[in-house]
Amino acid sequence: MYIPTAFRQEELSALHQQMRACRLPSLVSHGEHGLLATPLPMLLVEDEGPYGTLYGHFARANPQWKDLAAGAEALVIFQGPEAYVTPSWYAAKAEHGKVVPTWNYINVQARGKVEIFEDAERLLKVVSGLTDLHESDREQPWAVSDAPDDYIAGMLRAIVGFALPIERLDGKWKLGQNRSEQDQNGVREGLQASSDARDQALAEQMPVPAQR
Repeated sequence: MYIPTAFRQEELSALHQQMRACRLPSLVSHGEHGLLATPLPMLLVEDEGPYGTLYGHFARANPQWKDLAAGAEALVIFQGPEAYVTPSWYAAKAEHGKVVPTWNYINVQARGKVEIFEDAERLLKVVSGLTDLHESDREQPWAVSDAPDDYIAGMLRAIVGFALPIERLDGKWKLGQNRSEQDQNGVREGLQASSDARDQALAEQMPVPAQR
């Protein structure tokens, strides 16, 4: 991912926070089966390795896991808030008109080699962790243990698990940091006034200039 210096995010806690906020990242790899990408929910274990470790599972019928088992490198893309930015929001438009549209966004990319596993006990731990994570805000959370044991055992045979110790972690916070303070304020106000919740989410991520 191309990252100009102004947009680079290196704070590990901020990177992890954005990764947790992305509920369905995409895992991309290239191997014997060509270039493949699969959207997958994942668990991030932050204290395993220098950048954390990702856990998830593939359908056994998905050939991508075989490429990864053979040593293909994985790229996981975590898309954050994003929004179209109209030149009309820039103060510079009224000053000289030398402005064009752009797209602001937050994106995190993790790379590493994947370990594939098929052990039922380890798979159960992964699927239980994912279930607990996404059921946690429900009034009556569903648990894997709510289903019959023999049914879950059959479901586990239909998947393979993976662990991805992150070897490289890149974050891009493209929020107009290369624009003047007046232009940044205009973009923030424009996004905040939008009726689209995605625009409002990005506005919340924009840095607020220090009071003088």
